[in-house]
Amino acid sequence: MSRRMAVGKLSDFENGSMKTVELGDSKDKILICRFGGEFTALSPYCTHYGAPLEEGVLSEGRIVCPWHHSCFSAKTGDLLEPPAFDSLVAYELKAEGENLVVTVPDKIEKRRLPGLAKPDYTSDKRRFAIIGGGAAGYSAAQTLRENGFKGRIYMITKENELPYDRPNLSKEYLQGKAEADWMPLRSQKFYDEHGIDIALGREVLKLDVKKKEVTLDEGQNLGFDKILIASGGKPLNLSIPGADLGNIFTLRSFGNADEIIAAAEKASKASVIGSSFIGMETAYSLSVLGIDVTVIGKDSLPFERTLGNEIGELFMKEHKNHGIAFEMGANVSRFAGNGKVEKIILGGGKEIPADLVIVGIGVVPATGFIEGIELNTDGSLKADIYLAAADGVYAAGDVVSFPNAVTGERNRIEHWRTALQQGKIAALNMLGKNVPYSSVPFFWTAQAGLDLKYVGHAVTWDYTITWGSVADKDFITFYISGDKVAAAAGNNRDAEMAAIEELMRLGRMPLPETLEKHPVDLKDLLNKPD
Repeated sequence: MSRRMAVGKLSDFENGSMKTVELGDSKDKILICRFGGEFTALSPYCTHYGAPLEEGVLSEGRIVCPWHHSCFSAKTGDLLEPPAFDSLVAYELKAEGENLVVTVPDKIEKRRLPGLAKPDYTSDKRRFAIIGGGAAGYSAAQTLRENGFKGRIYMITKENELPYDRPNLSKEYLQGKAEADWMPLRSQKFYDEHGIDIALGREVLKLDVKKKEVTLDEGQNLGFDKILIASGGKPLNLSIPGADLGNIFTLRSFGNADEIIAAAEKASKASVIGSSFIGMETAYSLSVLGIDVTVIGKDSLPFERTLGNEIGELFMKEHKNHGIAFEMGANVSRFAGNGKVEKIILGGGKEIPADLVIVGIGVVPATGFIEGIELNTDGSLKADIYLAAADGVYAAGDVVSFPNAVTGERNRIEHWRTALQQGKIAALNMLGKNVPYSSVPFFWTAQAGLDLKYVGHAVTWDYTITWGSVADKDFITFYISGDKVAAAAGNNRDAEMAAIEELMRLGRMPLPETLEKHPVDLKDLLNKPD
């Protein structure tokens, strides 16, 4: 059954705008988009974390979510960019005189599964392998089926869990606010129905590129026609005395998080070694659990190399406001304890009591199993703009060094969304579609009451321009390299950060001198012709 109702007059909606409207007396809502002379009606919330899409931006028929920058077609609701995996629902919308009238079913759905091909191994005998069950690996598997691939898909992962929402490990999951059954990206039923064979808890011992063969830990050999290497990063450990004591962890996997949660139940004092994003998120999450936390870092401020001193000072201040202590500019000399860690001894001799330690000092590409491809000095794979590392071999995520379409530099970026985007592009090129990887990098972090978004990529910068006030936690900082904006970081400026990503993608980002003179309406720029 369906229902028809007027949702407003044509004149109620400006061109280039989105507006959520309620359907009569019900609690149901839809999103009305007007762009390029068209009106469309869609489900109003992002299929990732449920963000209200009207608070994002509408750009050339693309809707960009304000929270984590999933992108959807404003015309059809189809998913265009992750981290969402499902599309929006589209509804019939017609103009009747001066009124807009929508037809919707009695039961409103929040999402729509993209159309996925059913496997048919008789008609398509190709075998595609995916090493890694993280963001890039899952994204590639879904994309292959979305684009009509009917051959075999083998996904091999060292973890014992189906692909899951890894960014949540250091946030809501560690804090006990996300249940374990909420974490998987898809259910086992999804993989079964779509012919995605996942080998859980299996390690790839060798990938022979020339033979096109993978050797697994139990001696099994698996041949393939094309392969995606998305094996992710391997956490670095400290090679110092006492590093083998109990209750010293890294946080990279679901299993790591569960071990930390179990240890935290009996812990009173924790130390996080490393002021990386995952380290700082973990520090905050442990403080939420009521544990006294000390962050030990080599730099003088958290994130000073990535975000600069002013934003680094803000993060440190907000963490201190939540009771977290800092030992910055410090090196860890050794751990001490009887079976389990009891204290950390710094290079200068200072002792930090700790019955739980998280080491978050970075990762290296997990590529030691590859034979037949020369690796970069950091262990990564060098890929072209199509993410091809060799004939029939593609790479995505933490393991790949790629040409950055925005800056022209070669980068390796350890971002969840970047890995998702690269998995999608790699899969398209495994199917011979020749799609260059040109996405704008983006990541987010939520910690200590801050919800920072970062667009672009700036390893170094010449100077910065800040709108608003960093101290007041309401700002955008632009990182200028040469005569261009290389990146931007913002807090409490979600719609503008989404607009910045689109402006970068379109090559329409204002010049630094324009940004310096006065704040520009970035959303408005998207709706103006070049």
